[in-house]
Amino acid sequence: MPRSIRTGRELGFTLIELLVVLMIMGLVVGLAAAIVRPDDRGLLRVEAERLAQLLDLAAAESRLTGSPIAWTADGPGYVFWRMTADGDWSEVRDSDLLRARTLPQGMAITALQVENAPVPGVMRLQFAPYYGAAQSFTIGMSLGQASYAVAASPIGEVRIVPGAGESSDGSAQP
Repeated sequence: MPRSIRTGRELGFTLIELLVVLMIMGLVVGLAAAIVRPDDRGLLRVEAERLAQLLDLAAAESRLTGSPIAWTADGPGYVFWRMTADGDWSEVRDSDLLRARTLPQGMAITALQVENAPVPGVMRLQFAPYYGAAQSFTIGMSLGQASYAVAASPIGEVRIVPGAGESSDGSAQP
């Protein structure tokens, strides 16, 4: 029975084969990292949508309970407040939704305009418990080069608006 004799050259992989495998592995890891970690614009949009929904919830809760609710921001975070029976403001601690929140690293609430006028000093919104025309407001948010605004119309619609230099789909404008 003939036997084949193997030489040292036939065993193992060549350097080119190893480099090709390493390059493919690097591409796969790079793509996975890009998919898992959202970009600044995507992360900011998620936080802006969360804030819009929470502000809408605060306005609805104020109308339903008959108690004023306020929102304040200090740049890297925000807090909801409820007026007590004796007329003082107390931080909302009994609601998991309206709890105080800290924004992700590098994200900030940059501006507040109520009825198209900048709010001097502390950024504060107050939701009244009566029905009728709601306040229109715009809250600016930024992270790196990305910016979004949470805007409310006088009819109470709260929505996300792309910041300066971005289109409604979130892509950069020239």
